[in-house]
Amino acid sequence: MLPVERKSIILGRLRAEGKVLVAPLSAEFGVTEETIRRDLEKLEREGYAERGYGGAVYSEEGRADPPYSERRQTNVVGKERIAILTAALVEDGDILMLDESTTAGFVARALTGKRALTVITNSIELVADLRDMTDWNILCTGGHLKRGVLALTGHQAEAFIRDYHVDKAIISCTALDMEAGYTDAVEDNALIKRAMMASADQTILVCDSHKFGKRAFTRIGELHALAALVTDEEPDFCWKTILEEKGAKLYY
Repeated sequence: MLPVERKSIILGRLRAEGKVLVAPLSAEFGVTEETIRRDLEKLEREGYAERGYGGAVYSEEGRADPPYSERRQTNVVGKERIAILTAALVEDGDILMLDESTTAGFVARALTGKRALTVITNSIELVADLRDMTDWNILCTGGHLKRGVLALTGHQAEAFIRDYHVDKAIISCTALDMEAGYTDAVEDNALIKRAMMASADQTILVCDSHKFGKRAFTRIGELHALAALVTDEEPDFCWKTILEEKGAKLYY
């Protein structure tokens, strides 16, 4: 594993769990504790961590998203699996909203075999990926450009989204918990995703399996609001049970 991949995984763990410990990370990655301390030192310099004895906690300064290019390289195989399953839930002619997440980007590319789709998004990266889809109708919100991320946010983006009614909203999250629902590390992200849910007949949550059982900073929605949850690996039986109780179909 490359050092940048290891650091990205550690950052994801910090975001989802709020803290990490040096010794368990050293054992997990098969590297020395000093190597993990150097990773945490770099994350501290970047504003994502505050180091303490034996580990580090997530920093308030680090709530901005990591670069899109970095997130796009994380769990590629899992996101491709999720994308294929999600594409099967979309029909020709559907009107969709897709958020700025890298998982939604994988979904968009998996949809290129569909005809006459309308896609509304706040992701500039996604619009660029779909520029050759001549029989699709692609709309991009206005808003403020997010630091380090090719996406738009703010009240203008929210207002644009709320002006439309769509068949399906396809969104992702930072963490997923049975009680807290699906949550995000960044409040602006959650506001955009809630607006997409409010404008859609159905919400499809696309979520890596490593996000299960974790909580992030701010809530997006509750499980009963989902039409479907798509993930890359089979979840525990208790997850299957609660999703069935909440009326959300599970695909993995």
